[in-house]
Amino acid sequence: MAITALHSAATGMKAMDTQLDVIANNLANSNTHGFKSSRVNFEDLFYEEMRQPGSLNSQGLYSSTGLFVGLGVRVSNTQLNMETGSPENTGRPLDIAIQGEGFFRVQTPEGIGEGQAYTRAGNFIANQDGDLVLGTTAGPLLDPAITLPQGTDLNSVTIEQDGTITVMVDGVDQEIGQIQLFRFPNAHGLRQEGGNLYTETNASGSPIAGLPLDAGFGGLLQRHLEASNVDPVRELVQMIRTQRSFELNSQSIRAADENLQVVSRLRR
Repeated sequence: MAITALHSAATGMKAMDTQLDVIANNLANSNTHGFKSSRVNFEDLFYEEMRQPGSLNSQGLYSSTGLFVGLGVRVSNTQLNMETGSPENTGRPLDIAIQGEGFFRVQTPEGIGEGQAYTRAGNFIANQDGDLVLGTTAGPLLDPAITLPQGTDLNSVTIEQDGTITVMVDGVDQEIGQIQLFRFPNAHGLRQEGGNLYTETNASGSPIAGLPLDAGFGGLLQRHLEASNVDPVRELVQMIRTQRSFELNSQSIRAADENLQVVSRLRR
């Protein structure tokens, strides 16, 4: 019946609308450092079984196929693309890019990730106490904390690939700490909190701590930031496909409506 087509096409339009929202967010964050793009995954809905495969036909033979009419589509999930973005040279001594796997951990306000969150953005700055904080609106503190000595010339700060930080104090290089990284068994299961932050979930598994260049962890690159991994060309192509799919579903609704109009006129 045409009514089934109406509902199926409506689910398709709703799914395409969600996909367009995700694409728009990807494109909006194409210049957000450390941003990971998302894609939409779909799954088909239930089927109306009109004839079961393997049923006996009029000749006493088993049918090789069945007869099923689908009831539409829905969005099953959004999946993060965890590919590493390209490094961008900024020249700032406290900008750090992760080359490979791993996240920085930061302290967050109560209610966000139980006080801890994770990020790939490495645009750190020193606050009034010399503590390294993420250069976002909330400015969360790097965890474990790294504190620069008072009066430190930022141009004397050196961050090695293994995360070791040295500064020049009274003309002598002094090691003040080492940045830790964290990774997850399933990084696709992290919760996106906004502010370039992710938090742990049951799906992501518990964080695994390590040092840069340890097995399974990437190295650090000072004076660089990791660019967003959004591919604008791919997103624009996907946007066009999404628009066309939306239009096709709307055509299905129009065709089903015309069929129903024919049926309604039969009684006249």
